[in-house]
Amino acid sequence: MKKRICIIIPTYNNAGTLRTVLSEVLVVSKDLLVVNDGSTDETEDILKGFPGLDYLSFPANQGKGMALRKGFEHAYHQGFDYAITLDSDGQHEPGNILDLLAQLEHLEEETVLMGSRNMRQDGIPKKSSFGNSFSNFWFWVDTGIKLSDTQTGFRAYPLAAISEKKWFTRKFEFEIEVIVRLAWEGIPVREVPVRVNYPEDRVSHFRPFTDFARISVLNTVLFVLALVYYAPKRLFFTKGERNIFTQIRREFQRHQDDPIHMAGSVGLGLFFGVFPIWGFQMIAAFFVASLLKLNRVLVLTFSNISLPPLIPVIILSSYFFGSFFVKEKVLIPDFAEITMETIYLQLHQYLVGAVILSCVLAVVGFCFTYLLMKIRGK
Repeated sequence: MKKRICIIIPTYNNAGTLRTVLSEVLVVSKDLLVVNDGSTDETEDILKGFPGLDYLSFPANQGKGMALRKGFEHAYHQGFDYAITLDSDGQHEPGNILDLLAQLEHLEEETVLMGSRNMRQDGIPKKSSFGNSFSNFWFWVDTGIKLSDTQTGFRAYPLAAISEKKWFTRKFEFEIEVIVRLAWEGIPVREVPVRVNYPEDRVSHFRPFTDFARISVLNTVLFVLALVYYAPKRLFFTKGERNIFTQIRREFQRHQDDPIHMAGSVGLGLFFGVFPIWGFQMIAAFFVASLLKLNRVLVLTFSNISLPPLIPVIILSSYFFGSFFVKEKVLIPDFAEITMETIYLQLHQYLVGAVILSCVLAVVGFCFTYLLMKIRGK
């Protein structure tokens, strides 16, 4: 069945470029919706100058995220399957809509398409390039998916998937929330190269300090949710070839003649899964695995033992192990008895125990894997 696709353009005080952008978009598609996010310039008059144009107007500015959310809701209720979004500041070339339309027509499953800009070309503002790199990194951390341009406003969204969720952000950070949470649901995110330019009369409403702070807070929240929800789901509940147990079995079958290599990979993964460098365990594990030329799939997989619900078990076990190797053993005190001294002693005991436990698990994992592969080999 042919997909129904509309174009959504959120706009706020971009009267200088809006008329040109709308004229060029209407050449490509008549299914256009504009969301006027409380503009105080001539935006409303410009919109009225396009007979039959479908648009929504907010009495006051609510933020780009809210403009997109209301636009998606409006389009979905009108029966559209996908919405292509682009900005009204003139940086996107409406002709690239055809590239996204061509991709959408061949999709067999719901997919998010990202119009990937060349952020290395001349004329790209340095703050945009830096912000994009920062956003790309956190998107990879949150989802395991690498993209080259996570801040592009030129995208194609599956409206049914969006309509099923309750969204929490209202401003620029919504464009991060939406792709992360859709990726968590298993919806593929693909990139389509697009052209970009920054006209002299372009008006940007991105506030470097305020909006960057909001995005940072969102990334922190998403990172915590990724640890608690997405990572365990991806590891243990994914079906088919992406299931973690299927991947582990395949790696052992591929390298069944090299038990030392595989045992070392398992041992190193378990070591970094417990070693007390929270937040950097997988990065360190990947680096050391590459340096030692071990199996990175196994190393990263077994380093994930530090994911919920095992985190409390690991912390308490480390605390217990540490009690055998410190001079002053510290029991978990009553909350009324907590002082700076007891906090320091507990931290010291935990760190000692975590280092020792990580080494013990590494040795046990290595020996068990080596013996098991030897037995199966016979």
